[in-house]
Amino acid sequence: FVALYILFLLKNPIYFSVKLFIIGCSYSAKGGVKCLSWLALTAVSLSVGQCRALWSYGDAEKMLACYISVCVYDPILHTHTLNACAGYHRCSVDFQGREAGDMTGAGAEDDIPLGERKTVTDFCYLLDKSKQLFNGLRDLPQYGHKQWQSYFGRTFDVYTKLWKFQQQHRQVLDNRYGLKRWQIGEVASKIGQLYYHYYLRTSETSYLNEAFSFYSAIRQRSYYYQVNKEDRPELVVKKLRYYARYIVVCLLLNKMDLVKVLVKELSEEIEDYTQRFNTEDQLEWNLVLQEVAAFVEADPVVVLNDENTVVFTSNRLQEGGVPQLEQGMVVGQLTLADALIIGNCNNQVKFSELTIDMFRILQALEREPVNLATTTSKPGTLEPSEKPAKRENPHKYLLYKPTFSQLYTFLSASFKELPANSVLLVYLSATGVFPTGRLDYEGPYDFGGVLTNTNRDVVNGETVQKRNQAQKEMHCLHPGDLFPFTRKPLFVIVDSSNSTAYKNFTNLFGQPLVCLLSPTVYPKSMQDQSQRGSLFTLFLYCPLLAFLSVCGLSSLRQGLWEKAEEFLHKVYRDIGQMITRSQAIDQAFLQFYGDEFLRLLLIRFVFCSATLRLHKLFRESRSFPESYPQLPKQDTVESSLLQKHVLELAAMLDVRSLFWDGTLDVNY
Repeated sequence: FVALYILFLLKNPIYFSVKLFIIGCSYSAKGGVKCLSWLALTAVSLSVGQCRALWSYGDAEKMLACYISVCVYDPILHTHTLNACAGYHRCSVDFQGREAGDMTGAGAEDDIPLGERKTVTDFCYLLDKSKQLFNGLRDLPQYGHKQWQSYFGRTFDVYTKLWKFQQQHRQVLDNRYGLKRWQIGEVASKIGQLYYHYYLRTSETSYLNEAFSFYSAIRQRSYYYQVNKEDRPELVVKKLRYYARYIVVCLLLNKMDLVKVLVKELSEEIEDYTQRFNTEDQLEWNLVLQEVAAFVEADPVVVLNDENTVVFTSNRLQEGGVPQLEQGMVVGQLTLADALIIGNCNNQVKFSELTIDMFRILQALEREPVNLATTTSKPGTLEPSEKPAKRENPHKYLLYKPTFSQLYTFLSASFKELPANSVLLVYLSATGVFPTGRLDYEGPYDFGGVLTNTNRDVVNGETVQKRNQAQKEMHCLHPGDLFPFTRKPLFVIVDSSNSTAYKNFTNLFGQPLVCLLSPTVYPKSMQDQSQRGSLFTLFLYCPLLAFLSVCGLSSLRQGLWEKAEEFLHKVYRDIGQMITRSQAIDQAFLQFYGDEFLRLLLIRFVFCSATLRLHKLFRESRSFPESYPQLPKQDTVESSLLQKHVLELAAMLDVRSLFWDGTLDVNY
């Protein structure tokens, strides 16, 4: 043994041969003979690539030889290879168990054609490899643009092969492996999840359509239909999770009619699940139902066609939806590249860690999706290897109730990777944190800010103070926290009860900087609707929807809706001219005006401010949006032309009595 140990240290080929033979014999009766036949090839298989080549033949003994070569010559890969071999062995045992159940007699194993055995073995390898790669996705960094791309590519490649393989060999897999339809549905569901997560990483809305196509196929082909007949609650949970993911994709694609159907089906599935199995997650699934139902009903106004059926409209950026730049108009060439969308409002409607405000601003920063199959030269392929020539949408991070450290990590990552001549947008929809006292010197940390997530108790929406009153709030994003990031162009939107804290910015580095700030006080009638989303964000998402809501209208005919939308396009064009032709406007607004998304946000902000200033219910100055730098009011929000447009729209909708006359002095 001492001699063999010394030989092992020297990696002597003789010892390696003996050890291989012994292990082969212990693996199976004929393993030793097979290992001898593969010894020469194994001895030179010293690289991982060669080992995988041996493994791909699907023979257990070859796999064992490959494993030994990796362990001896590359111990670093020992653990990874061992896990892979274990997965292979489980699949092999499962297959052999099916053989034993399907056939009898001493020669049953030999009756299976070699080609069919190889088909099942290859399927087992692809299935196990796909699971490994998919589970590894959660270990990838959530921020950054480059670290995850190669891993996603490998995962898509394996799932592409797995999906095509099961299609081409379905009969063999049904007969020899016992492939069930829910297992096919599970593969399709994983591919749908891949496309959805790829959308989250790239913000390319085309991939939402790809996710939808796979989720839709699962339902149409009833892949999960037989699950309810099996006494396995974990399979039913897979089905319920599939429904929840399908609903999220449909919400993002504004397929609200289908969402209502899916919610009804999910409700029935949950009821059946809770009746059959006494599980602890019953309340959790009922909460999912309540959340999605509230999310669907969050819009304050519905559009009805002639048959009194609700018509759902998309509010993503569409072709021709933004006023074009006039010839000779001098604006900046900046492009919105990254956006952080942060939601931390107490008691606001949400679904799947997406509040209604986050959902709305998310769509305001996206173009209408197109079918990916029509934009690539390889229709049907699952790997998103071909991307549009330029990024159509800004990259987005969705942060639901982040801690300060999480928020700052993502903010720093976006700042670091921001390309030249690009803009970083930060959207904050969060509960306000107010200062506890006044000091002689009022700096960027003396005005409070917005709340970040904390483990402290929240009582009636107000945080319980457990600190020295002279200290600053620790779980808060103060205006001063954003100062380091003003070294690059920064566009901030704050929708909070303490949004005015961000008026006190100082542009230290001379880069373009704009903050759009929500009202801090709303009329009582508006406060009652706060759970269904903020009025300010609603204006930035869909001004007509917000205008109808502030006028107390709950429904509108489709024809009148389209007429009002057409009128608003004219209003947008006039607002754009007000901004670009003003002699008193800060140059920061013009620097951002060149980007279509930011241009539309600025125009909608001006329309929102003008509307609320004329509305009779909004009488306090705190009820009006503000900005940093301030807009020249006479040229924009209090322009006589814009006031005339607001009153014309009100008259069109028969709510003219809710607004002051345009000649009224509304300087506050």
